[in-house]
Amino acid sequence: MSDFGKVAVLLGGKSAEREVSLNSGARVLAALQRQGVDAQAFDPAERKLDELAVFDRAFIALHGRYGEDGTIQGALELMHIPYTGSGVMASAVGMDKWRTKLLWRSVGLAIPEFVMLDAHSDYDAVEKQLGLPLFVKPACEGSSIGVSMVRHRGELRAAWQAAAKHDSLVIVEQGIFGGEYTVAMLGEGDNMQALPIIKIEPATEFYDYEAKYLRDDTRYRCPCGLSESRERELRAQALDAFRVLGCRGWGRVDFLMDEQGKAYFLEVNTSPGMTDHSLVPMAARVAGISYEQLVLRVLALATLGGKA
Repeated sequence: MSDFGKVAVLLGGKSAEREVSLNSGARVLAALQRQGVDAQAFDPAERKLDELAVFDRAFIALHGRYGEDGTIQGALELMHIPYTGSGVMASAVGMDKWRTKLLWRSVGLAIPEFVMLDAHSDYDAVEKQLGLPLFVKPACEGSSIGVSMVRHRGELRAAWQAAAKHDSLVIVEQGIFGGEYTVAMLGEGDNMQALPIIKIEPATEFYDYEAKYLRDDTRYRCPCGLSESRERELRAQALDAFRVLGCRGWGRVDFLMDEQGKAYFLEVNTSPGMTDHSLVPMAARVAGISYEQLVLRVLALATLGGKA
């Protein structure tokens, strides 16, 4: 398809999510090429960014640092190459779980209670304040990298040390165990839509890296089992959560539900996975959008700045 010109599929990169990104990018690349798009793989870890100058637009299939945090988006802005997904600010904020939570809380969206940890924190007091179990995670990593579950008193310091290997900002959240859900977003402006909600049921204790990418016993329910009215309400809230961060194009908003059915927004993903285990293609399929149609629609939304 000549409409898109020469397309760079950005994949790999230097983050801890490199392997997942290579998988996502390979599938996106193959789907675009099958439909006649002049698409080529481009790994920023192996090529100089100025080599992107020959491309007309970029499909970002990078995950994590340097690909999902506004860094590559800023480079593409400077090179005037339209790219998929959110812009510089939204990508940077969305990658930072702490600042995402602060923004969501400021507009009245429910979030899990949390505390930021450092070497001087009173770990015993935090355990008592939030209760157990707790989840400790690097604030600016994805794919559950560095995340651990604290089940017993006295374990919080070790969990902080493990997370701090990945990020200087470490967050601890109260455990919420009524169900984990995700909502995929697709579109621009008033035409953005929240796709059907997926309920995630891992066979492991929580939805960790292994459950996301390596195991075949994680269950995904779509339809998610909520009533039609409740799903409609939560999809609208997730859309608000996505927009308040300035996100655009496509992405995912994750939330938890407690045993009483109250939803707590968890985080946003501005460069979602596109592997055979990934959730956006799954939700799109339930909405009647094939993988091939999905990648074309995302690519068609590639833009610069705030204008499509």
